[in-house]
Amino acid sequence: MSKTYHVAIAGATGAVGQELLRVMERRKFPVGKLTPLASERSVGRTVEFRGEKIRVEALREEAFAGVDFAFFSAGATRSKQFAPAAIKAGAVVIDNSSAYRMDPSVPLVVPEVNAGDLAGHRGLVANPNCSAAILCVAVWPVHRAAGVRRIVVSTYQSASGAGARAMAELESQSREVLEGKPARPEAFPHQIAFNLFSHNTRVAENGYNEEENKMVEETRKMFHAPDLSVVPTCIRVPVFRAHSESVLLELERPMGPDEARKVLASAPGIRLVDDVAANRFPMPVEASGELDVLVGRIRQEPGNPRGIAMFVSGDQLLKGAAWNAVQIAECLIGGARA
Repeated sequence: MSKTYHVAIAGATGAVGQELLRVMERRKFPVGKLTPLASERSVGRTVEFRGEKIRVEALREEAFAGVDFAFFSAGATRSKQFAPAAIKAGAVVIDNSSAYRMDPSVPLVVPEVNAGDLAGHRGLVANPNCSAAILCVAVWPVHRAAGVRRIVVSTYQSASGAGARAMAELESQSREVLEGKPARPEAFPHQIAFNLFSHNTRVAENGYNEEENKMVEETRKMFHAPDLSVVPTCIRVPVFRAHSESVLLELERPMGPDEARKVLASAPGIRLVDDVAANRFPMPVEASGELDVLVGRIRQEPGNPRGIAMFVSGDQLLKGAAWNAVQIAECLIGGARA
């Protein structure tokens, strides 16, 4: 009989927690026992897994006894509070928060990019920021083939990246505006319906907001390239699900669009969507629910044989969160599958 694992999910009732359950079902992850955990206000609720309703338990230190894998998606504060107890109990923690991403002793991993870093884990692996994960899947194959000196990226980030309240606000505001009523921002600082605005995180002294600085720091860490130039601009857009990114790469050597398409078409975790004749390229509506990152609109920077531009769409709840976490666990048990 094949080995099964006791899996705990901290934040099981949240958006990413629910996606974790669905991805484990989809991937047939070998769960022998599931322990869904959440805050006290969610205790007693149930989550559904493989047709069974399982009662949510309180997130507390004692809950990790006998757990093999603990997926954390309950925010940085909860991760810092409870991850040490899970590790002490013998679990491998895969943390989706920002709590440990830049800790030099903690691997920050996108399996298509740096799965080898998992070899050095000490019971804790960090899942990257969603925008950084999607970017790195798309850029890494080109970096391996031609070397990337500089990345200029603009993101088009969906409402679901800010949670269920933000998605509901996009829906309600859209109705309000169409009915001629004033939009009422609550989850977001500005109107999201029929609008876009700079990512709603604090702007640091360097002029970049928190989301942008995460993309810089995390990409450099996963690429093992501390001096890599990354220039991000992160924008919220009125899309329900899946983030998109416009990417311009400056390369070490010349690379044409045909070579770039060939490199990307054979890369793991990527689906090439680059139908010039039909004017069909990556779209968030098609990336939603997909495990792969969609890459296309591949073209040369005018006058620069070392410049390649592309457009990318990826489901930030999946490759940007839940799927990447489950993929890390698959790598750790030696069961990574396409």
